[in-house]
Amino acid sequence: MTDLPKTMRALVIDRPGTPEELHLVDLPLPVPVLDELLVRVIAAGVNPIDAKTRSGKGVSAAITGYPVVLGNDFSGVVVRSPYEGFSLQPGDEVYGMARVPRTAGTYAEYVAVTALSVARKPARLSHVEAAALPVAALTAWGMVVDMAEAKPGQRMLVHAGSGGVGHLAVQFAKSFGVHVTATGSTGSLDFLRELGADEVIDYTTTRFEEQVHDLDAVIDLIGNVYDNTGSRSLSVIRQGGILVNAPTGSWPTMAEEAAAAGIRATGYKVSSDARTLEGISALMDSGAARVHIDRVFALAEGAAAHHLVEAGHTRGKIVLRVTD
Repeated sequence: MTDLPKTMRALVIDRPGTPEELHLVDLPLPVPVLDELLVRVIAAGVNPIDAKTRSGKGVSAAITGYPVVLGNDFSGVVVRSPYEGFSLQPGDEVYGMARVPRTAGTYAEYVAVTALSVARKPARLSHVEAAALPVAALTAWGMVVDMAEAKPGQRMLVHAGSGGVGHLAVQFAKSFGVHVTATGSTGSLDFLRELGADEVIDYTTTRFEEQVHDLDAVIDLIGNVYDNTGSRSLSVIRQGGILVNAPTGSWPTMAEEAAAAGIRATGYKVSSDARTLEGISALMDSGAARVHIDRVFALAEGAAAHHLVEAGHTRGKIVLRVTD
């Protein structure tokens, strides 16, 4: 396509700070190189890492200059393809993950992204639903399938099971035949059951270590940020089992404590992988898993979206609608 605009609207920050640092500007369209596609972004997911980076934490140490376009998740339409024979061509609906700040992010009308991070959008999902998936779904898949090696008969505990990563981790584990216990607040217990959790634990009233034991795996999406959840989880894992923790920094002493308890433990950092996204698409299109959208904001309302993410207790995901 040759009739593209010269500029685009983008939500940027000029320096680290509060959500109010996010503001709209006009920027030149990104220029795709080598295997990159140029995608018109219809919707962009909002993740905790976006808010952390905006505040000066997260991956902000890798920022080399401002303004910066944040956002990793996107769903949209290809407008330029790397070459004529490439499998994705202009007009194709796709979703995927950018690599902020190595590249400009997805809080913008267009994004250039490597083909290794893009897959066809699940056919049964809207662009808003698809944009909520990449970071959370790839994280959940990596923790549950790659690290914990989900399989039939396994017993797994998912902390924060109603959150963005957690609600997908519960469903992915169930799709592999795992017996899943999930923790959540009082108001999220029915939601967790709807996702397929075999057992639910209200963390506000019940100590999970009094309810479960000898588990094969714990998917720890809290760490010691709240009530030493990570440390307490070591006691419910069988010898030879594994604890998989995210996000980064939520439990700095994990390695030492796990070693002392004789339990395998590892952190996890998301990998943007098109083939894994294709597998996730198949699950979504088969109806074996779904993504839950908590709130949708306009691009100009990015600050409100970041405030909501930082407040915590989001059920599912928050999404920015970028273009029509």
